Amino acid sequence: MSKGRIRVGIGGWTYPPWRGTFYPDDLVQKRELEYASRAVTAIEINATYHRLQKPESFANWAKVVPDDFVFAVKASRYVTNRKVLADAGESIETFLNQGISELGDKLGPILWQFMATKKFDRQDFGAFLKLLPASHDGLKLRHAVQVRNDSFHTPDFVAMCREAGVAIVYADSADYPAIADVTGDFVYARLENAEERYEAGYAPSALDDWTKKAESWAEGHQPRGLPTFGDNGQEVKPRDTFVFMINGFKEKAPAAAQALLKRLG
Repeated sequence: MSKGRIRVGIGGWTYPPWRGTFYPDDLVQKRELEYASRAVTAIEINATYHRLQKPESFANWAKVVPDDFVFAVKASRYVTNRKVLADAGESIETFLNQGISELGDKLGPILWQFMATKKFDRQDFGAFLKLLPASHDGLKLRHAVQVRNDSFHTPDFVAMCREAGVAIVYADSADYPAIADVTGDFVYARLENAEERYEAGYAPSALDDWTKKAESWAEGHQPRGLPTFGDNGQEVKPRDTFVFMINGFKEKAPAAAQALLKRLG
């Protein structure tokens, strides 16, 4: 059975508690990305959420990682944290023009993450989705939205994302509600429930279950047991699948990602 590529990664690569647990004690800090990108197959860049980066930074990151590696890029908070999303056009353009195209074929999805206080407004959110460009500097763009408010639990939201070809992030979180409807031509999952008591952040049985879910997504199916709110009659086709181990007990994120990758073979 054909299926999309499954990538598993972490959020960022600079985190002091990873020193001596993930990174060797004698590894110089400037080589952390080089090391991390050979232990996982994708990394979510979080720095872009807080401030603009230099084109040279994106170019240097692309040079350091292996040829088959990709970055997900977290979009600017100055876009997603505004009251009226329909007015975000200029901020979206500024975000895209900071130099992300320097990543070239190592550019993965763009993550647009919204605060838990952001409620669903059909007209405003629909206008925002229309502002997301399909390409930039000749590169195809893939967009994923992470919403964290119960008001998005509606078929209208699922339908508008599916029409726009934008993926809804599935977040396994103890703090925020989840939406598992598949709406784009790829799947983006963030697993946020790692625990200190497990060697790999998750119980072995949980990692086995996430392995099955990732494979199901990649084959184009809707995994059973996850909350959906729209019409699940979407086309069954192979989908690239991104799974990020992030938050929860962050110290275990690299171990969790590596354990899942090992199961996926």
